[in-house]
Amino acid sequence: MKTMIILPILCLSLVAPASAYNDIFSISNYLPQTTDQIIHIQEVYKTIDTFNLKTDIFYSNRSFERENNTAIVFFHGGGWAYGSPNEFYTTCERYAGMGIITFSVEYRLSIDKGIVPHKTISPIESVMDARSAMRWVRENASKFHIDKNKIVAAGQSAGGHLALSTAMIEDYNEKSDDISISSSPNAILLFSACVNTVEAWCDRLLADRRNKIWSISPTHNMKVGLPPMIEFHGTDDEQVPVWTVQFFESEMKKLGNYFELHIYKGRKHYLGDGNPKYSRYFDDEILNVTDDFLRKYGFLK
Repeated sequence: MKTMIILPILCLSLVAPASAYNDIFSISNYLPQTTDQIIHIQEVYKTIDTFNLKTDIFYSNRSFERENNTAIVFFHGGGWAYGSPNEFYTTCERYAGMGIITFSVEYRLSIDKGIVPHKTISPIESVMDARSAMRWVRENASKFHIDKNKIVAAGQSAGGHLALSTAMIEDYNEKSDDISISSSPNAILLFSACVNTVEAWCDRLLADRRNKIWSISPTHNMKVGLPPMIEFHGTDDEQVPVWTVQFFESEMKKLGNYFELHIYKGRKHYLGDGNPKYSRYFDDEILNVTDDFLRKYGFLK
């Protein structure tokens, strides 16, 4: 069953009755055409074991009146163990209001009941889920009026690692995935991203698979021909040292990849700390720079 919330851009919200929409294709029949509205629905993108993994989807009614829209797929942070897709809701609404179809993805977390490392779930499973989500979006591109060649991945912290993994970590794919569908995005947006997993926390979460830690580390899986990327990082990041990203930038450029790094003096891991508007991930200043990057590559008008 789909959940739908219709949000006019100025934050008034309406919940449409379930009987009003049995299929996403009929949504436009129930929308007033005089006001651009933000629609929020939720769909299952993957069923694995006991998990029905969902993605929240945001778009405006006007974006469904045209084809070849850009999509941005967001992965929340939380050290592969905590966090929620709702941390990107306000960002999704912002970009939906600008004509982009946005997704905020749920993925399997490595801490069981918020206490101890899960016996069967680790960052490897998170990587597999992220790659599945990207394939699902690309497979359903026509359904959401998306151009298959204009799909952007984005993430904060561990979510940034997952966004990178969709393009860089090829060893892990769900058996149920159609691997003929590419999981690689056409651009990547990164906020305080973890680019090197070879550290104690990830090692602990991998448990008896800790020998696989190199295989999911973006720094250790670089290649030529990666999509353009932009990263925002604070000099005082207490969770992801800034030097790891500076090294990543240097090595990426040696391979001829485009990597645009913006460093903010004095800022910590939560670049928007003190500003709860975007779950402390960033602020409007950073998003304005992000907008310029998206325009540069033709993802935003």
